Amino acid sequence: MTKPTSFFHLHLVSDSTGETLITVARAATAQYTQVSAVEHVYPAVRTNKQLDHVLAEIEQEPGVVLYTLLDTALIDRLEVTCRDYGLPCLSILGPVLRLFESHLGAEATPRIGAQHALDAEYFKRIDALNYTMMHDDGQLADDLERAEVVLVGVSRTSKTPTSIYLANRGVKTANVPLVPGVPLPASLERLKKPLVVGLFASPERIVAIRQNRLLGLKAHQEDDQYIDRDAVSEEITYSRRLCARNGWPLIDVTRRSIEETAAAVMALLAERRRQPGLE
Repeated sequence: MTKPTSFFHLHLVSDSTGETLITVARAATAQYTQVSAVEHVYPAVRTNKQLDHVLAEIEQEPGVVLYTLLDTALIDRLEVTCRDYGLPCLSILGPVLRLFESHLGAEATPRIGAQHALDAEYFKRIDALNYTMMHDDGQLADDLERAEVVLVGVSRTSKTPTSIYLANRGVKTANVPLVPGVPLPASLERLKKPLVVGLFASPERIVAIRQNRLLGLKAHQEDDQYIDRDAVSEEITYSRRLCARNGWPLIDVTRRSIEETAAAVMALLAERRRQPGLE
């Protein structure tokens, strides 16, 4: 093993969008805190001419090469060239496909970008996104019963980005802000079908995010309750009591990423769907 440096070049070669490759690569590189990857992403590589450009870039900036290609001729060229350059080269899909072939007793039918097909699942996601965008930040509160998930929480608890992430997973998600002095939508506490989830964070975290937001907006609000620590604590206490009164589960987002929060919501939704009479 060579001595690690502060960065390395990471070449990601895909014949489709590259989303799968990027996700896997970033999950792996996140495990190395002392070194960072300089990503070179090459989506939609489907011809020899396109691969020529990729190989030239790899030669100029040598590093690790990961790929999701299905064309065997392109794969052979990429692997042979990397071997000649003495560079590590790995197929991300290859081991999984071989495992499936062994278990199923059948070979895969190569279909580039098959996961992005315009099928029922795709249109379900589009429908969920449309619903979520129209029901952001308490809009159309009389239509919350059609949601699968309703997120509630005080300002700056990542309700909107979490809602959009869930919608990308095909989950119709609305979100309702809890604002001091503003009455809750009359329908909220009467909802039957949706899973209502409360999001909260520590007062310090909320205050820090709100202060950064005000700085970004170049707004000056002295003695404002919006960033007063005690006032924020009262907001959070109210939101937690509201959720406890209604039996709504709570998720602490203080140290969670949007993806982690969404995963926790999906787990709660899956658990709810397993309960008879609730779906």
